[in-house]
Amino acid sequence: MPVLTRLIPSPVVVDISRGAIGDLAGLLADQRISSSGKLAFAVSDGSGQKLREKLSPLLPGADWYSVSDGTIDSAVKLADGIKGKRYDAVVGLGGGKILDVTKYAAARVGLPMVAVATNLSHDGICSPVSTLDNDNGRGSYGVPTPIAMVIDLDVIRAAPARFVRSGIGDAISNISAIADWELSRQVTGEAVDGLAAAMARTAGEAVLRHPGGVGDDEFLTVLAEGLVLSGIAMSISGDTRPSSGACHEISHAFDLLFPKRAASHGEQVGLGAAFAMHLRGAVEESGLFADVLRRHGLPVLPGEIGFSADEFVQAVEYAPQTRPGRFTILEHLNLSTDQIKDAYADYAKAIGS
Repeated sequence: MPVLTRLIPSPVVVDISRGAIGDLAGLLADQRISSSGKLAFAVSDGSGQKLREKLSPLLPGADWYSVSDGTIDSAVKLADGIKGKRYDAVVGLGGGKILDVTKYAAARVGLPMVAVATNLSHDGICSPVSTLDNDNGRGSYGVPTPIAMVIDLDVIRAAPARFVRSGIGDAISNISAIADWELSRQVTGEAVDGLAAAMARTAGEAVLRHPGGVGDDEFLTVLAEGLVLSGIAMSISGDTRPSSGACHEISHAFDLLFPKRAASHGEQVGLGAAFAMHLRGAVEESGLFADVLRRHGLPVLPGEIGFSADEFVQAVEYAPQTRPGRFTILEHLNLSTDQIKDAYADYAKAIGS
């Protein structure tokens, strides 16, 4: 009987440790990603410049490119800048916007991309998706998975704690997203990729159940691993389904309806996940989500991120329009405005507002 195997798109190497950035040149040489040191680095104008000062002496063959924002124009500009210069790889050094710009630019010129994350604000650090601002708002673009993933815990600790908290909300929202995916299988017959679902759920549960906090290296490692696994799960499934359900629809609705007031992605999806679990009747799980979010300093009610109850209801009602064709608990229940108001009142009461 033949042995059937499955090729999983994933980084060649993942290094999550203290001082990892200082070993970057050796890691890339050892993994035969760049033995020459001929690299294009994309960095932000802010914190990225400080890391450039630290790394430049260690990487004398590298060229450095400043990225001003997370737009598709910046990604195309970066691609045009590095095209034809025979680099071994393109290295994105920074947060989510820098990494998304770099992933898109590397894909455009056909070079491998190395992701060096300086915060843990969301699961896009290792995903096959670049989320970039464009003239119509914001778009998601398919790109190859990074060839290497480097997360220096010392750098993560130096970032504002809010960025780490945001990543917590994004990681635990996987559990709600998988519940939506399985609901769609039951109701619509949508296929569920069991391996992708298992990886995403395991990542979310590991963060949800861990007793540590943002000042704990062990917890930061679990969170970083969870965000990396979430990205690989998306690569396996070929879309964002393992990590994006009603929780993300609600967050996208906040972004579209209130663009100048929206909170961080992780804050919004964490709140959306807790509410979505309540909608599907998983009251105990919703309460656990709320308890964990509170323990980490994340919002569980819209008022905690500057929105009224009525604005939250408006976002939930609009949410299904943000992902046409995606089936979640919101599409399944198809609640009226008054029904959403009642559900929110029940949720707020259940979690002890």
